[in-house]
Amino acid sequence: MKKTKILILSPLVIFLTSCDINITSEDFTSKLIPNWPSFVAQLGALIVLILVVIIFAYKPVKKIINKRQEYIENNIKESEKSKAVWQENELKSKETIIASNKEADRIISEAKKQANEEKAAILEQTSKDVEKMKLTAQEDIARMELEAQESIRKEMVDVALDASKELLGREVDSKDNKRLLEEFIEDMKK
Repeated sequence: MKKTKILILSPLVIFLTSCDINITSEDFTSKLIPNWPSFVAQLGALIVLILVVIIFAYKPVKKIINKRQEYIENNIKESEKSKAVWQENELKSKETIIASNKEADRIISEAKKQANEEKAAILEQTSKDVEKMKLTAQEDIARMELEAQESIRKEMVDVALDASKELLGREVDSKDNKRLLEEFIEDMKK
């Protein structure tokens, strides 16, 4: 649209500039009509000027503008590609972080579970060991009691035999000894 306006206005400007306007009292109307040879020369000069501007200014500037536009469009496309790659990498890194967090949580929960199982096993083993120690101690106590009772019984038998020898004044035979011992033990148990 701008080109058509320029093309329409250019001949009008040339036409008006080719008029010989010296405002005097002479025939004013004859001066308003343009000088045809001057008009044609100015029109030719304008056409040459337009061609020179188009050839030496407009086309190179248009090429430069087109190159710049392509450069900018390529940069925009590369930026969009880089942004897409960046977003993809960001998404992958977020997924990796989420997976790592899940793995860490799983490892921690397994470690806690294993620690609890080991704790329970240790407590159970300790309880068993304590029970064994109690049983062993009770058996030892019972055995020691029996040994002590046996030793006391032997001491008592010896004392009883010695006492019976002195009381009876004679040596006690094995039948008497047995009978006296049994009576003494029965008395002691009561």
